[in-house]
Amino acid sequence: MTEPRLVTCRKLGKELPGLTRPPYKNDLGKRLYEEVSKEAWDMWLKDSVKFINTYRVDLTSAEGQKFMFDQCEVYFGLKEGALADTAFVPAEDK
Repeated sequence: MTEPRLVTCRKLGKELPGLTRPPYKNDLGKRLYEEVSKEAWDMWLKDSVKFINTYRVDLTSAEGQKFMFDQCEVYFGLKEGALADTAFVPAEDK
C-alpha cells in the first residue's frame, strides 16, 4: 500500500493527506488537489449541501456550477469575498 500524498492544507493550516485526484476538471480542481486536504474537502462536501438546499442550485446548469465554484473558492480562501448566507439552522443541543 502506498503512503498517502500529503499537502499543506490551506483550510486547516497543517500537513494532511490530500485528495486522490482533482475534484473538478478545471483550474479550480487542480488548485484544490494541490492545496486542500481530504479532511477539508469532506467538510466542504457536507457544507455545500447547505448552499444547494438554500438556493435550490441546479448543478447541471452553467449558472449553478458557477455559483458553487465561486462558493468553493471563497470557502477555501482561494478568492476574496464572503460566503452566501444559508437557511441552515443547527439543531439545538438537548
